[in-house]
Amino acid sequence: MSKENANKIVNNARKTERLTTKELAEGVFDHFFELHGDRKFGDDPAIIGGIASLDGMPVTVIGTQKGREIKENIFRNFGSPTPEGYRKSIRLMKQAEHFKRPVVTFINTSGAYCDIDSEDRGIGEAIAESLLVMSQLEVPILSIIIGEGGSGGALALAMGNKVWMLENTMYSVLSPEGFASILWKDASRAKGAAEIMKLTPSNLLELGVVDQVISETRRRVKLKDEELIVRMRQLITTALQEMMTWTPSEIVAQRQKRFREF
Repeated sequence: MSKENANKIVNNARKTERLTTKELAEGVFDHFFELHGDRKFGDDPAIIGGIASLDGMPVTVIGTQKGREIKENIFRNFGSPTPEGYRKSIRLMKQAEHFKRPVVTFINTSGAYCDIDSEDRGIGEAIAESLLVMSQLEVPILSIIIGEGGSGGALALAMGNKVWMLENTMYSVLSPEGFASILWKDASRAKGAAEIMKLTPSNLLELGVVDQVISETRRRVKLKDEELIVRMRQLITTALQEMMTWTPSEIVAQRQKRFREF
């Protein structure tokens, strides 16, 4: 992929008009009911989660949430979760396992929020625990990158049996700006970094990091949000119906084998 296209992907992934987790939870699924709090410290609006149904199948939906405008983005911490967000998602995933509900996660974050308060409350431990819980969860997990997928903050919700990306999204160990700052000590070289980071959906599909790329266009024309929601509903329904036929041991073994290949 050319540098121009790689940077176009980065710019598209960061657009505020992209579909959010909340819009997908309410559009793709039926009767989404949001749950709050980690039962330890508080609630984190940068991650939303709850219970919904899909063609009569109970589903747990979890995802990072960005805002559409500055006031909401400040409230949502620009989609960068604190420890409470990951502990809330862990609580909901364990609840899903107890009631044998599949889990769908949506990811759109530049990374976890690593300020002093987050460090004091154990952001690293919360991310690690999320990865541990997801690796052992006995119900299917479908993870979908819907915008930015940055660093461990994204991976903490992306350890699925199947990992998908939308066409105009990115997924990487850190941002192009961070990469350029570390490698060249110059964040202004982010465009060059994006070219060599292999962060686009086509790159990651070729590398086997993701299993499917969901097109956001039809005959090169951008789909309306409503059309994309219909497409995602169909794909998610098919994938969950397939995975729900697996036994708990098959679910865990497939997920662990998938990630051990890296």
